[in-house]
Amino acid sequence: MAYTKEDIIRKIKEEDIEFIRMQFTDIFGQLKNVAITASQIEKAVHNEVMLDGSSIEGFVRINESDQYLYPDLDSFVVFPWRPQHGKVARLICDVHNPDGSLFVGDPRGVLKKVLERAKRMGYDTFNVGPEAEFFLFQTDAEGKPTTKTNDEAGYFDLGPLDHGEETRREICLALEQMGFEIEASHHEVAQGQHEIDFKYADALRAADNIMTFKLAVKTLAQKNSLHATFMPKPIFGINGSGMHTNMSLLRGGKNVFADPAGEKGLSKECYSFIAGLLHHVQGFAAITNPLVNSYKRLVPGYEAPCYLAWSASNRSALIRIPATRGMGTRVELRSPDPCCNPYLALAVCLAAGLDGIEKGMVPPAEITENIFKMDQVTREANGIASLPGSLEEAIEALENDELILETLGTHIAENYIEGKKKEWDEYRTRVSSWEREKYIINY
Repeated sequence: MAYTKEDIIRKIKEEDIEFIRMQFTDIFGQLKNVAITASQIEKAVHNEVMLDGSSIEGFVRINESDQYLYPDLDSFVVFPWRPQHGKVARLICDVHNPDGSLFVGDPRGVLKKVLERAKRMGYDTFNVGPEAEFFLFQTDAEGKPTTKTNDEAGYFDLGPLDHGEETRREICLALEQMGFEIEASHHEVAQGQHEIDFKYADALRAADNIMTFKLAVKTLAQKNSLHATFMPKPIFGINGSGMHTNMSLLRGGKNVFADPAGEKGLSKECYSFIAGLLHHVQGFAAITNPLVNSYKRLVPGYEAPCYLAWSASNRSALIRIPATRGMGTRVELRSPDPCCNPYLALAVCLAAGLDGIEKGMVPPAEITENIFKMDQVTREANGIASLPGSLEEAIEALENDELILETLGTHIAENYIEGKKKEWDEYRTRVSSWEREKYIINY
């Protein structure tokens, strides 16, 4: 919905809204906010709310800490889970410098820049439909998360086996009140695992929606004494959580990926977009799969793609082309996980696809066989490479991909890589329970 400054000020007064959360996202995908009272709303809509950027990881140094929040007025919404007396609303913000320029470390700004590049190439819309999975776990007496689900359900099961059904229903209803169009919600393959699919949107709004979705899921789970996690692989031996990302480009309202005369109904631009993704996916894996734990999901045997291939139907391939054609033609990248920063993830995906189009890249032949059942020799014979096997490998691949580094910008790239190297080093030097169980008696 389109709002003016006057609309926002009027709604705050008319609807008894007492607090407004001025939200933004740091480079590692953590949602942050400055809460203001209703009396400060005029300052807020005129871009006068400040924050101390030196306190946000990866933002600015202490000697240049003052920054300003510029709210996206169209993102205004009331949180339906808060009390109806003294309501709480939110505005999603861009981060700007004191001179009014866009802060180079703002992930939302990174996505905006790539969208501008797409427009210069003639693509007016980049639509994205995410499919974010999550787990619901019980909490202990102190309210801390366990890995118990009290859930015997599997794929598409329903109550009484699916004990998370009621929470999932509440999440769907809350999101609809916030303007989401919920297309489906269901139990996923693993016990305690769930998926809620909402309608695609232009990339900037889709990234905003992913952040809102994660906040709603976690908040409503907590209200029901459950803990929701988007951690990619919380339990060994069962499926992990992904965020399959469906993408399409439009020019003049027409889907440029569709071509009834093309092979499989796909356009040359679509094939080049696929080729661009395959060319850069190793380089942007540290963005779409940002945790040490991400690479415990990306292993054969649990439906998670780890091999660089594409197919019109094969779910073992990294990139799948769903059956719908015409306006519904889209490219589904299956590797991202829901812990990623969606602004950066969508920015690097678009940049990679545009690079493929600009350079006229051609993807390798479609792989229709089950890649998980191929041995290494067969994969090599088919030219099928792998995603990075660890966060360390992913960081190295990122450092060697000039396009992805350029897309992120020097500020974000340096701070992001530094933070992820620290994370890897902490993991590498930490003694795990597996090591103790494996070695402490025998050695």
